[in-house]
Amino acid sequence: MERIVKDKEADELLNDLLEIYGYDFTEYSRASIKRRINRLLVLDKFPGFAAFRYKVRSDETYLKRVVEELTVNVTEMFRDPSFYRLLREEILPVLATHPFIRIWHAGVSTGEEVYSMAILLHEANLLHKSLLYGTDINPAVLEKAQKGFFPLAQMKLYSENYILSGGACDFSSYYTARYGQAKINEFLKEKMIFSTHNLVSDRSFNEFQMILCRNVLIYFDKELQDKVFKLFDNSLELFGFLALGLKETMKFSPIAKKFKLLKANDKIWRKIA
Repeated sequence: MERIVKDKEADELLNDLLEIYGYDFTEYSRASIKRRINRLLVLDKFPGFAAFRYKVRSDETYLKRVVEELTVNVTEMFRDPSFYRLLREEILPVLATHPFIRIWHAGVSTGEEVYSMAILLHEANLLHKSLLYGTDINPAVLEKAQKGFFPLAQMKLYSENYILSGGACDFSSYYTARYGQAKINEFLKEKMIFSTHNLVSDRSFNEFQMILCRNVLIYFDKELQDKVFKLFDNSLELFGFLALGLKETMKFSPIAKKFKLLKANDKIWRKIA
């Protein structure tokens, strides 16, 4: 029978991660954190929470696994194709009017979303005047993102997503198959910068025309969500775009009046004040 982690135990672990290693998960949703700790206890066959906590405190190698599990790395290229079709047809033509385009992907995980955007920009002849920032709290997933290798078996799904998003090229022209892996072509990577960034504690680092933070905020509590929305407001230029995940909203945030919802189904807002 699966053991249920108690609130007090979850708090102890989060305090350890903050005090020993500087990872701040204290404002993440407790229900989500407890589910992920439970999953680690079961998968890695710990006899109890105390043994798990000792392993985290004393083994930096195991810490990487814990951080990866807590930061929820579920992503795919052209995920939610209607969202990317909207970007292609309505958002990129607006961005094209800028002399230079800066786009921030926050909570980027292994980078599939950044590569999807690079393909859109390339097909709109905008990649040459763009810079894509991909950030995440987890350096291990950023390392994977920088390398640009993805399982070849996933390319069929990604190709289908691409076509549904309005893509008209041969999707296989964007990667090279090697030993069961798909290596993304280098020219797409030239305009990318990957860097660690903690949405909880780090500040704004540039002014952007668009920010994407999709399916990250659902794991944060209301207070932390509001903090992140203020960060995005400070990082987005007037009339810039903010994209969230399908189950996320800024409707009840302190800055909601400064943004106009463009497409309810695809969760894209525009900063109007």
